[in-house]
Amino acid sequence: MNHTQPHHGGGTEFARLPAGAAAIEAQGLGKKYRRGWALQDVSFRLPAGRVCGLVGPNGAGKSTLMGLATHMIRPTTGALRVFGATPGSTEAVLRTAYLTQEKPLFRRFTVAETLRLGREFNPRWDQEVAEGIVRAGQVPLEAKVGTLSGGQRTRVAFALAFGKRPDLLILDEPMADLDPLVRRELMTTLTAEAAEHGTTVLVSSHMLAELEYICDYLLVVANGGLRLAGEVHELRAAHALLDVPGGAASPAVTPHRVIESHRGEGRPGVLVRLGGPVEYDGPAAESPTLEELLLAYLRSPDAPPLIAPSARAGDIHDIITRDRTKAVTA
Repeated sequence: MNHTQPHHGGGTEFARLPAGAAAIEAQGLGKKYRRGWALQDVSFRLPAGRVCGLVGPNGAGKSTLMGLATHMIRPTTGALRVFGATPGSTEAVLRTAYLTQEKPLFRRFTVAETLRLGREFNPRWDQEVAEGIVRAGQVPLEAKVGTLSGGQRTRVAFALAFGKRPDLLILDEPMADLDPLVRRELMTTLTAEAAEHGTTVLVSSHMLAELEYICDYLLVVANGGLRLAGEVHELRAAHALLDVPGGAASPAVTPHRVIESHRGEGRPGVLVRLGGPVEYDGPAAESPTLEELLLAYLRSPDAPPLIAPSARAGDIHDIITRDRTKAVTA
């Protein structure tokens, strides 16, 4: 469910974001549990209006990062802001919708009652959008949530999230239990709604091949740290797959940083981060797919992180000062 204040009538509007504004900005962010650090020294900015894939192995810190952004977890170190506001503040809560894999819904409520609850608790509620998502899956409004299939319950949860009309939609593996056809349909709905309304989406998923079709931005976490961040096209353009005699030991590879070297089926075997033009006598360099790039970094923990310019956060003192200034002038 979405966590918001009760709706007492009337809409809630926020100032239009300037070009290049960040939906999420973190600097030096860390969270430590008894077993150790789940996240440590994580800094990035996610520009508003992007559909961002959050990728990493189990236990890498993805859910911790989402919990920090939604104020369900408090940071041990550093700072994070949502549209410049502190997580948990009224502004951040009203502008954010969070959907987890568990998709908690009241099983005894009908679908119509569930949507009415969403309308009562969300000042910017869009009933037409919410009902449209439900009806597209032929989910009866009079049916009790407990009688619905997994796919139907997921659709109702998506209707609640989109009906809230959030500026930031955070999705933590919400479609992992669905069959590929339903998953693709809901992903299409997700991208269409986000594009129409300029919604920023942060979606965690293990379906790497599918992320290539919906995401234009990327955050990759592993071992509690950030490994890749930036626009998908700029991250792919910074790498190449080379097919060279001698593999990673070839002199042609020397100007570049080898991320991974192996023999693939029908694909060049050396993935490099480019350090200049590719110059060798042989087959042309190929651009890696998003899946190839992600897997290479996840399999190569010693490869240095790559944070693209658009994903670099400002100074932590700037972030905190902006927040204090905003509070004083509000």
